[in-house]
Amino acid sequence: MNTKERKYLQKLGRRIKKLRTERELDQKSFAFDCEIGRTQLYMIENGKTNPRMLTLMKIAEGFDMTIDELLVVN
Repeated sequence: MNTKERKYLQKLGRRIKKLRTERELDQKSFAFDCEIGRTQLYMIENGKTNPRMLTLMKIAEGFDMTIDELLVVN
């Protein structure tokens, strides 16, 4: 993974964590609702893994948004 990719995944992770905390959802409950592992969500939120498209779709659905909306990071 190159630097640009790593930075994007870190930004995406921060965005997911921000969306989750704004909705006052704890990590364990949100992961359960999205049908992903809590450790997997932790790794995504901390930019330590490159999540699969299906995982991102589940997360977007958990936030009641499209995957396009989820993937837009500043």
